[in-house]
Amino acid sequence: MFAFCADPKTLEGAAWFACYLTSATHLAMYWSVLTVMLLLALAAPSALMFGFGGALMARSHIPPLAWVGKGYISMVRGVPDIVFFLFVPIAVDQGLEYLMHVTRCADWTEPVRRGADFVVCPQAKIPQSTAPAYVHDAYAFALALLAFALVFGAFAANTLKGAMEAVPRAQVETAEAYGMNRAQAFRRIILPQMWVYALPGLTNLWMILVKATPLLFLLGIQDIVYWARELGGSKTQVYAYPHPDWRVWYFLALLVFYLGLTWASERVFARVQNRLSVGQATAAGEALRKAGAA
Repeated sequence: MFAFCADPKTLEGAAWFACYLTSATHLAMYWSVLTVMLLLALAAPSALMFGFGGALMARSHIPPLAWVGKGYISMVRGVPDIVFFLFVPIAVDQGLEYLMHVTRCADWTEPVRRGADFVVCPQAKIPQSTAPAYVHDAYAFALALLAFALVFGAFAANTLKGAMEAVPRAQVETAEAYGMNRAQAFRRIILPQMWVYALPGLTNLWMILVKATPLLFLLGIQDIVYWARELGGSKTQVYAYPHPDWRVWYFLALLVFYLGLTWASERVFARVQNRLSVGQATAAGEALRKAGAA
């Protein structure tokens, strides 16, 4: 990074730390922070989308749709998260490669399943071995994002389903009495009011999602926890920047990072909760009315 970093063995004090903290491995760690933030930015709306769809299907009056929705919620919530985090990327990856194998290698005579191995023709590999490194990284990130969205979408579906049912039934019946059909009553009555009931559960789900980001390492992505362990471990003289075991300092930095992220999240969700509670017949809405009248 700096011109004076050419020979780390000649450095000491502030210059040594300046070069150490701007080395290539530390830059990779800083990029991993952006990876975590990008995952959160994409996984939250994706999980909400899966959750909304699952909640609508679970409440459907069409039995097959209701079975699918309730099955999705029950299956994901009843199985350890780590199982899905490991299963989904492998299943999706092998499923896509098998489809490509059948399409592109029709003359392939050898079996795809060979004991514990899954072997397809070279043309069916996703991505291709000749693809740039960033393509492989983007593909792994997309599979990880899908796993996070599916797992947390099931929890979001259960939260949203409860929020929809928390809206007073009398309001829906009144809307239907005025001539609204079921879809109109849902769009105009349930949908605008359900969020105030769903937000506490969604807030808690967001906090759990933040804490689950270190699971990226299980999916082959080098996240900030991986780099903290790798960089903090003791380094001998064979490394450019030898140092004793500094893992406590690296993990202390992670502690500050995650606490800062959750603190900011709580402030944002508190403002959203106050905004949604205005005019609502809830404890929060009543508190706001009393505060305004005082």
